[in-house]
Amino acid sequence: MILPPELKYTASHEWARLEADGTVSVGITDHAQAQLGDIVFVEPPKVGRQLAAGESVGVVESVKAASDIYAPIAGEVVATNDDLGASPERINADAYGAWMYRLKPADPADLEKLLDSAAYEKASAE
Repeated sequence: MILPPELKYTASHEWARLEADGTVSVGITDHAQAQLGDIVFVEPPKVGRQLAAGESVGVVESVKAASDIYAPIAGEVVATNDDLGASPERINADAYGAWMYRLKPADPADLEKLLDSAAYEKASAE
């Protein structure tokens, strides 16, 4: 399982990365994309939407199943990765490069409440 140590993770298989501009990029983990199989559709949240931590905010569909995307922390959606609309398979090729949306965190300190790579690996193995 690929787990970049600089990212934060959720038990629901999202990753979060703090960007230089203070926004947080969000995507699904390599483990999640492997479980889903070939991804054929991504529906991210709309720009401007206010998210609560743990809220279902979008959908990822594969040839095998559909799965909700959850907000790792509270905040406002400031961007979506429009490239995924035409090429959702980019998630299968590089789960950590293919962010789905970016949010402006309500409280940046909430990132520290998420799992680190070791804790996520342990939680995913259970």
